[in-house]
Amino acid sequence: MNRSQQCWLALAAITAAYVIFWLLLLGATATYATPDSWLKVLASPEIRHATWLSLLSCTAAAGFALLLAIPVGYFMSRKSFPGKAWLDAALDIPIILPPLVVGLCLLIFFQTFAGKLIEKAIPFTYTVAGVVLAQFVVAASFAIRTMRGTFDHLSARPEEVALTLGCTRFQALWHVALPAARRGMIAAFCIAWARSLGEFGPILVFAGATRMKTEVLPTTVWLELSVGNLEAAVSVSLLMVAMAIVVLVIVRTTGEKV
Repeated sequence: MNRSQQCWLALAAITAAYVIFWLLLLGATATYATPDSWLKVLASPEIRHATWLSLLSCTAAAGFALLLAIPVGYFMSRKSFPGKAWLDAALDIPIILPPLVVGLCLLIFFQTFAGKLIEKAIPFTYTVAGVVLAQFVVAASFAIRTMRGTFDHLSARPEEVALTLGCTRFQALWHVALPAARRGMIAAFCIAWARSLGEFGPILVFAGATRMKTEVLPTTVWLELSVGNLEAAVSVSLLMVAMAIVVLVIVRTTGEKV
């Protein structure tokens, strides 16, 4: 066996060890919860409410994130301007900030004059709208990254041809770029949805974890752990894992790399 083969073998062993580690973690978690605990979780009104709220809020947050990601991603991909690197870094701020800090920033903003004016029209603090906003703030950054990567991989030539034929830039985006980017749009939506599903810190700080009101699945896990109900926390965690796997399969089916 030559050195090249030895190197590939070592890399394969490292990869396999990491995958096996995660499979062991998930396997241990899955075997901890009994079928009775699963049934009890699914029958609980509080957890059913948290599940439906999670599905609705994640879908809303991902939809808003995609609506923002399309124009921002297209702009960052196609336009060159001074300070682009700084703007690119600013768009990643929600990704690198600690989740609790994101929630704290939202909470403080809505105590300002501008925030109070917004709340007069749409209450956000400790409401379902606040759950969606907390999810959106973080998920939008991931959607923007995905859409920018999508447009970066698409040739700009068809759009330039459309411009020479009399289309405006908006028409070129709408009629040429977006149809070509449909797989990336699906991937961006799914990634934003999955990220919203796992959001905990901003929701806890900004929207709270009130039973039958602002409780979503991540906060359910925290609430169950706080009262020592480990089996329920594990069951809800496995439900979230199943949802995440479904989303991952959809993303992989689109052919987009995450």
